Amino acid sequence: MAHDEGLADRIRDAIDGEPGITEKRMFGGLAFLVDGHMAIAANSRGEAMVRVHPDAADELLGPHVTNTVMRGRELRGWLDLASDATASDVELREWVRRGVDHARSLPPK
Repeated sequence: MAHDEGLADRIRDAIDGEPGITEKRMFGGLAFLVDGHMAIAANSRGEAMVRVHPDAADELLGPHVTNTVMRGRELRGWLDLASDATASDVELREWVRRGVDHARSLPPK
């Protein structure tokens, strides 16, 4: 199944101007990488998956933000964002910023 192109376009707009950005199909969606590290992805359900510092993940959880679970295993530092969490461009930009900032904090690949 293809990713949500509308969400991907909104992420592209929010990440525009950031150096070192590449796009790659992964996790059943379209991921945006910063210098090789995934920052955020758009999936086929109009939702996003964002990478944040594992120590900050719990405080970001809410009604529309949950821990990412893959193959029955919770991934620390990865959050699933329901469409309500990214409904406005301001909200999406905040999540993109969190993902980009965390990706930039990681060691070079």
